[in-house]
Amino acid sequence: MDLFPLARPLISLMDPETAHGLTLRALRLGLGPSQREPDSASLAIDLFGLHFENPLGIAAGFDKNGEVPDAMLAMGMGFAEVGTVTPLPQPGNPRPRVFRLPVHRAVINRLGFNNQGHAALKKRLLARRKRPGIVGVNIGANKDAADRIADYEAGIRAFEGLASYFTVNISSPNTPGLRALQNKAELQNLVARVLAARKGKTPVLLKIAPDLNAEELGDIAEVALEQGLDGLIVSNTTIAREGLVSGINANETGGLSGAPLFAMSTAVLRDMYRLTKGRLPLVGVGGISSAADAYAKIRAGASLVQLYSALTYDGPPLVGSIKRGLAAHLAADGFAHLKDAVGADVNV
Repeated sequence: MDLFPLARPLISLMDPETAHGLTLRALRLGLGPSQREPDSASLAIDLFGLHFENPLGIAAGFDKNGEVPDAMLAMGMGFAEVGTVTPLPQPGNPRPRVFRLPVHRAVINRLGFNNQGHAALKKRLLARRKRPGIVGVNIGANKDAADRIADYEAGIRAFEGLASYFTVNISSPNTPGLRALQNKAELQNLVARVLAARKGKTPVLLKIAPDLNAEELGDIAEVALEQGLDGLIVSNTTIAREGLVSGINANETGGLSGAPLFAMSTAVLRDMYRLTKGRLPLVGVGGISSAADAYAKIRAGASLVQLYSALTYDGPPLVGSIKRGLAAHLAADGFAHLKDAVGADVNV
């Protein structure tokens, strides 16, 4: 049952964080829609030893505490990413901390890794352990951690065997100093310790910021390839505003997501595909609100794509619309399978 069209006018009047909480509650109660038609076979792709029925996933931040991954999968997502989760629960930054920019179809948040901690998420993932579906865990560090890398190691240990894959989130702009872990020396240490903490073969991906310069991107590509990361997620929210948004809420601090992020994040995605020579699977995220956007990410080098902000404006019907459109784009360009279109616009 899709109640979004009926609820949308009321939701738009609510504080964004309150509206999000009600959305999660509705999904927990089984009030979300379920996909009826099967995905086109052209959308399936195999990565990281996993089979994705389609490349569209829900990005981290939507379901920080792992309350509704199965509802998102039932909606037609090819995978769900929960988190960001930190070892200890933390409240995040003071409210209000989420702001809509409807003219730009954008959102600014400064949530600050608010979540219930490892123990709460682990309990939920244990409860769904035998259910099908790809559910990744996005891990972070507590704001006041003396050793932030140790928090990432703890995340690997806590969820190995429960997570389909890990995302190491060092690119949120809302935890002071966190993005410094993207610097080469820090990143080498982080990746070495995180991979050493992994006992099995659960894929480990790194989520990067869109605000990096050419040298920083080159360093990340080098570390990722040399140290054996399984993939990159490109990208997190941006701290930039100039030329992207203006007017109401535009000057709020925090990370900007939504439509204005599309061009910037896609340019970084294209750069990373070129820098990694197409050897590392990439997940494209940032500003996707249509099938054309998702297809552009794929042609720029993404094997998978994620969305979040556009759902706050368009609701669950967007999921089916993007997948149908993607299949049509692939067919129109003569691609029998999604993998054949990955990086089609990039010279490596």
